[in-house]
Amino acid sequence: MTTVLKLGGSVVTEKDRDETVDGPALDRAADAVAAARNGAVDDLVIVHGGGSFGHPNAAEWGVTTDDGTHDPDGVLAIHGAMTTLNKFVLRRLRDAGVPAVPVHPFSAAHRDADADLTLPAGQIETLLGEGFVPVCHGDVVGHVGEGVTVLSGDEIVVDLATQLDADRIGVCSTVPGVLDADDAVIPEIETFDDVADVLGGSDATDVSGGMAGKVRELLALDAPASIFDLDALADFLAGERPGTTVERAD
Repeated sequence: MTTVLKLGGSVVTEKDRDETVDGPALDRAADAVAAARNGAVDDLVIVHGGGSFGHPNAAEWGVTTDDGTHDPDGVLAIHGAMTTLNKFVLRRLRDAGVPAVPVHPFSAAHRDADADLTLPAGQIETLLGEGFVPVCHGDVVGHVGEGVTVLSGDEIVVDLATQLDADRIGVCSTVPGVLDADDAVIPEIETFDDVADVLGGSDATDVSGGMAGKVRELLALDAPASIFDLDALADFLAGERPGTTVERAD
């Protein structure tokens, strides 16, 4: 069984303080992953977002998923921030006993002139087969005609889940699911129109679409996905479907 887990940038960093890790939250996530590796989870791929590392740097250079830059200083600033965060995530996972190893999209992925993404999964499949937990992250990638643009963690989750034929997809956020106008968790989403009125951007700088972007990306999957908070991470890894289930209506 293959599980693709997204740890939101707002979960593992303090999004109101630039380039600051949320240590206690990251420790909780790492402990939950370690416990699951000793239980129900076999093959696990982790993807983490940019939080206060990637998003402020991308915003400073005006780089989004659509608008790019040809300035190498901007490329290095954004990619460098993300690899720094990746090292923090890897360290906490390794401290918890997880055999985590890095996978950097900038070195492998690209977009063509139509913005179609190519992200080879062979490296990740090989690492899974050898007993590792690949840890990927939002990044910048080469983009024909744009220099580089942002590749969001949500895009990576969808692409890898499809290529790996993942059985379970989870997005760990700072909220217990997608919330309605009364802040109650919406149990299931089948179309974007069902929730368009209540979805907006995130409270902090986010160049990849906030919750609306997550839902749009997850609706592209054939398999159901779950959106939940850190309190429910262990439940998800144990096989449950906490929070909001996003599953496209046939």
